[in-house]
Amino acid sequence: MKKILGAAIGSCVHVGGLNHFLKIAGSEGFSTVSCGPAVPLKRLIRIIKEEKPDIVALSYRLTPDSASSLFSELKRELEAAGIKGQRMIFGGTPPVVAVASVTGLFERLFDGTEPPGSVREYLRGSGGSATHTREAGTLTGRIGQKYPYPLLRHHFGRPTVEETLDGVEKIAYAGVLDIISLGPDQNAQEHFFHPEEMDHSQDGAGGVPLRSAADMEAIYRRSRCGNYPLVRCYAGTRDQIRWAEMSVATINNAWGAIPLCWYSVVDGRSARTVEEAIHEHRQVMSWYAARDIPVEVNESHQWSLRDAHDSLAVTMAFLAAYNAKKAGVKDYVSQYMFNTPPGTSAEMDIAKMLAKQELIEGLVDSDFKVYREVRAGLAHFSSNPYYAKGQLAASAVISLALKPHILHVVGFSEGDHAIYPEELIESCDIVHGVLHNTLHGLPDMTSGERVEQRRRELIEEAGILLEALNDYGNDKSEDPWSDPAVIAGAIRTGLFDAPHFLNNEHLCGKIVTKLIDGAWYAVDPDSGNITGEKLRTDKLRKTWQG
Repeated sequence: MKKILGAAIGSCVHVGGLNHFLKIAGSEGFSTVSCGPAVPLKRLIRIIKEEKPDIVALSYRLTPDSASSLFSELKRELEAAGIKGQRMIFGGTPPVVAVASVTGLFERLFDGTEPPGSVREYLRGSGGSATHTREAGTLTGRIGQKYPYPLLRHHFGRPTVEETLDGVEKIAYAGVLDIISLGPDQNAQEHFFHPEEMDHSQDGAGGVPLRSAADMEAIYRRSRCGNYPLVRCYAGTRDQIRWAEMSVATINNAWGAIPLCWYSVVDGRSARTVEEAIHEHRQVMSWYAARDIPVEVNESHQWSLRDAHDSLAVTMAFLAAYNAKKAGVKDYVSQYMFNTPPGTSAEMDIAKMLAKQELIEGLVDSDFKVYREVRAGLAHFSSNPYYAKGQLAASAVISLALKPHILHVVGFSEGDHAIYPEELIESCDIVHGVLHNTLHGLPDMTSGERVEQRRRELIEEAGILLEALNDYGNDKSEDPWSDPAVIAGAIRTGLFDAPHFLNNEHLCGKIVTKLIDGAWYAVDPDSGNITGEKLRTDKLRKTWQG
């Protein structure tokens, strides 16, 4: 077993960081010896000769000027004692580390700004008995390595391929996130395989202008450095099987992200009917499932973004997972978008997400696993960067109530502009700081009386909606919950409705919703009073029967 000797040298009495390092070293298979605080250099030399450590870990957290004199003295003492080739590392504040870096004494320096896991990475490559495991190249493998520390994911795509390439490389070298989520521009999402239909005045609008498989391959190659992040890409809004095939072949797409009802006449991102869209989306889910690639059905928050009431958002979260399971998906990524619709309180957000989680994870069995992914809503962020940084940290803390496997970071600058790599790295660092302080021992935010009451209410209301969907389709389908025609009919007739659907000839748009005490409800359009799903669905049943 290899040995590490640790000491805070000179007059430095700060040993918290040093002791933490030695504790990590012990867990990685090293024998450790601590000399404690304020160790005189002559005593240090004597202990080195007695203990014969493989690595000496020194720390000093006072002023750079005094550190410079101390390092010069250390070099003289080592030479006088005839100690040559001793491996040494150093930890301190950034200004002191800058001084240490020019001495030639140390093989590795730590100033506290390193990516998470850097200390263990160093130790695992330095002869401890623990086996070094490189970051896994699959989503489930990397979750298995890190949980309960969530994987960090961030969206990235600059308006040119060249800028995106450079940014991806910077992000990978920074080592602050596990998943780079590429965002193609709208031209690519809709017309990648039909370039003749592109409006090139819109190139780069909303993301990176991917125009060929070679663009995707180049981005993936540039990401193969640093901590080798996983890469994934948003689905196209049509030709989705072709998109899936290309993204897996070029960027080893970490998981497929597919809606259930959207990318259709519902949101205008393609001309497909709702029924056609659901049918194609189910095919894509099956395509990924056949290759054991995880799938996310990013459905529920799309409704909340259109001011849908919370009961419907919970219902659609369940139907998304239900349809994924029916399509053969084995590893399901369940995304929970907080702060949406606007004004949702933290308590009501947690209650809504707990209701979604309970229904979705009720589907879990030996063939269907669920991985929780949390994120803040983009529209939640202020264009003031200082204000937005506070929002980023706060939303991260609240979302930890779900004990996520993946934390999708929304950068602090995204309320103003498409994020630059430096801003992305800073945003991830903010979240790492949140995790450092709160991941272990955070008070239980799920146990409050108001949270529990709302969670139960939403479970009940979602059950009423699901029963109504079953009643609507029971003479049309053997399984109404997964039948594209039945779900499309539920949208057309207003069972599944949102205020933003108003004046869309393909939809209903008659529902009125309202923010009440931090939660979103369907309300009577005249009185503004909460309707309740039983009353609302009973009225709809009369129209179906008529």
